[in-house]
Amino acid sequence: MTTIREEYGAALEPVEVVDAELVDTDVPGAGEIAVHDPVAAVLAALDTDAKEHLNDIRPKKTKDGYARDWEIWGEFHDWLAERTGTLLPLSKVTVGTFVSFVTYLDQVVEAPPNTIERRITGVTAEARRHGYTVPKEATEAARRALKPLRLDKKRHKRGRGKAASLSPADLRAMAEAPHERQPQPTARRRMVYRVPELARLRDQALNALKVAVAGRNEEMSELDDPDIKVVDEGLIVSVPSVKGRPERKAPVTYGENRSTCPVRCWKAYRAAKLAAGADPDGPAFLPVDQWGHQGAKRLSPDGVGRALARSAQYAGLTGRRITGHSARRTLVTLGIKNRKRVDKLRRQGGWSPNSPVFWEYVDEGEAFEDAATEGIGL
Repeated sequence: MTTIREEYGAALEPVEVVDAELVDTDVPGAGEIAVHDPVAAVLAALDTDAKEHLNDIRPKKTKDGYARDWEIWGEFHDWLAERTGTLLPLSKVTVGTFVSFVTYLDQVVEAPPNTIERRITGVTAEARRHGYTVPKEATEAARRALKPLRLDKKRHKRGRGKAASLSPADLRAMAEAPHERQPQPTARRRMVYRVPELARLRDQALNALKVAVAGRNEEMSELDDPDIKVVDEGLIVSVPSVKGRPERKAPVTYGENRSTCPVRCWKAYRAAKLAAGADPDGPAFLPVDQWGHQGAKRLSPDGVGRALARSAQYAGLTGRRITGHSARRTLVTLGIKNRKRVDKLRRQGGWSPNSPVFWEYVDEGEAFEDAATEGIGL
């Protein structure tokens, strides 16, 4: 064994060199030098760039949610290590770990079934982003383990519950709520708040149009003025693509009531916002502060959802969970009750043909159509 010295920075460190054994040159591959493959190198670089790009264009809310899912995946591993005495790598996404993850979320965290399903999706996406393999059988096993949990009503009550549908009377009450709003019982300031006219017109147009196109919060936020074209029959709304969903064109006709007619509400709001200095080619819906001052940036997706929930609150619609998603449920349930074609309703809201959520809304709308107890002599 020979000892030499090799320089590291300014210091000399002893390095031991062990004489290597001679290699038999008759062994296949012995003495060969790995040849650089430029095609493989370029493909690997493109794959890396593509993964980074796809992650960069993912909406911030989705990225934040997936990041939280990955944190919970780590918390599950810590919990599992306390019971097994072995800390498994986060990269080991298998049938066993994923099914155990579902059990952990259900029995330890006590998460509702919908949240568990979203955690599965988030962990799968983050694992693949980190370069880990997620076998198809692992995700299928996790969802099979989740399936019976969906049938338990008590488990569903763990969450906030589904967004409620709205009736035409509800929508009119929201649109015609008083301009002056009394302070909430818990509010520190006891002043009466008067809603600025521009904000009132915006909320009327936003809520009516949201129901008419079954718009998601993100879609309504991304709408620009040129996306909403006035035609003789009403409006043609080019609903933009969000989260990879295809763009769609939604026809909107005149309504029966002025306060909930999406066409007349949009015309009134657009005239008012342009008079206040809005860009005619800019965002369709803009923020308005409590003094009636109009902002220049588009209303955020959260702002879109809050507008509908706030309108319901001021109209006195309590006891139900009314959120931004209520608009999508409302279009289907009202459409089915009024004998609209299912395929047209599905295209209007951009649902996929096999969407279980859409067909759930259809069933809700048909609940009293030829009901089992109708006309049987009871």
